[in-house]
Amino acid sequence: MNYKTVMVSLALDRPNDACLAVAGDLAERFEARVIGIAASDLKPPLYFADGAHAQKLLDEEEAAIRRRLSELEAEFRTSIERRAKAVEWRSAQSLPVPYVLQQARAADVLVVGARSEAIVDPCAAADPSDLVMQAGRPIIVVPPTVQWLDFRSVLVAWKDVKEARRAVFDALPILARARDVTIAEIPEPGVRRADALSHVKDVASWLHGHGILASTVVPESDAAAAGQVDRIAGDVGAGAVIAGAYGHSRFREWILSGVTRHLVTESRRCAFLSR
Repeated sequence: MNYKTVMVSLALDRPNDACLAVAGDLAERFEARVIGIAASDLKPPLYFADGAHAQKLLDEEEAAIRRRLSELEAEFRTSIERRAKAVEWRSAQSLPVPYVLQQARAADVLVVGARSEAIVDPCAAADPSDLVMQAGRPIIVVPPTVQWLDFRSVLVAWKDVKEARRAVFDALPILARARDVTIAEIPEPGVRRADALSHVKDVASWLHGHGILASTVVPESDAAAAGQVDRIAGDVGAGAVIAGAYGHSRFREWILSGVTRHLVTESRRCAFLSR
């Protein structure tokens, strides 16, 4: 199993250096092609604008969107062309989330920048929370301070549910290239530590069948799961965390679990998430 096509989603409202660096690393390590993608749509005109003035504002904004998408294409090609087997650019005047979700069918894995703000401008960038929950592809969420994709040590944040099983399977190419793999489960209320130890032991055995050696950790502390994942990742020097994405939809808004929300918005490490 390998990643043949990487898709990197670029934002119009902030630098994309970290995402492009990670997409380039994936392209080199897996000899993959890379698709760059970006979209933006017109914002509604101000309430006091009407007639010819409103049309002028819309025309100017449309021209600005075209210029920005052209700039992003040039940035993408300059950063990726020498690192990837092949490159392709896709862009549209459209809301970013539905456009990227539609185009994700063409990729094995999607790279997107982390967003710490509570509300992401829906016309300027794809919210990683929406992509994680709806794309049907694994997502690598990249914090802005990341300079490369560090596979030397990888942490699997295990939870005995289907999303975690999906994530570990989707991440097999990364796990196979990692120098050190650690599987950690943070026992939830009602889950005995002995049961959690049995869970991670089974996962380690399954990975061993794929030629991947992994160590296991189950903390005894009952502290918040997100904080414990961060602590364990720091202890093992993990450059990336692999986890299932958990959440549910409420009134067309994705409500993420605490750990998923932390990995999407606050983590200092790349997060590989599947659902």
